[in-house]
Amino acid sequence: MSLNVTDLTIARGGLPVLNGLSFALDPGQALILRGPNGSGKTTLLRTIAGLQPALSGTIDAGEDQIAYAAHSDGLKAMLSVTENLQFWADVFGQNDIEPALRAFDLTTLQDRLAGTLSAGQKRRLGLARLLVTGRPVWVLDEPTVSLDTASVALFADAVRVHLGQGGMALIATHIDLGLDEAAILDVTPFAAKPEARFGASDEAFL
Repeated sequence: MSLNVTDLTIARGGLPVLNGLSFALDPGQALILRGPNGSGKTTLLRTIAGLQPALSGTIDAGEDQIAYAAHSDGLKAMLSVTENLQFWADVFGQNDIEPALRAFDLTTLQDRLAGTLSAGQKRRLGLARLLVTGRPVWVLDEPTVSLDTASVALFADAVRVHLGQGGMALIATHIDLGLDEAAILDVTPFAAKPEARFGASDEAFL
C-alpha cells in the first residue's frame, strides 16, 4: 500500500491555492512539506486526510489507512492519560497502549487527568494517539508545536520506528526533525496562478 497524489488542485474558501501537485509515498518513506504560512500546506493535509474535497486530481491511499493530527490535541480533559489513549485505541480497534506511553515518556503521567497537563505534555499525549491507531499513513500538521527539544527528539524517534515498520509520514513543519531519510517537498511552485482563481461565472462580476 502506498499514498499516491496525482495532479491535485485544492482550494481554501472556494479559491484554488495549490494546483497540479503530484507525489508518492511508499512504505518506509517520509515527506516533509515546506512553504511559507498561507501557502496551502494545511489545506493540502486536510484534503489528503479526507476532511475536504479536492477540486481535481486523485488521492489514492486505500480505505482507512490515514491517521491525521492537526493543531488540536483532541484530548478529553476529565479523562486520565491512560483513559485518553485507551479511548482512541478502542475507536481504532487496538489494544496495547503501553508502547505509546513509553514512546512519548508518558508512563509517569498515566494517571494524571489530561486537563492538568502542561501544554507540552498535552501535545505529547495528542501525538501518542498516532501509535494506537494502527494506521500506516501519518498526516501531520506542525506536530512539534509546544514541544521542547527533548520532546521533539521523542517524536522524531517515534516517526523513525513507524517508518521502520513500513509506515509512511507526511509532515508539514518549519523545524528540522533530523529525519535524514525524509524527502522535502516545497509547495511554493504549485501555487495557483491568480488567473486560475476565478471561473468564467466570477469574471462577470469583476
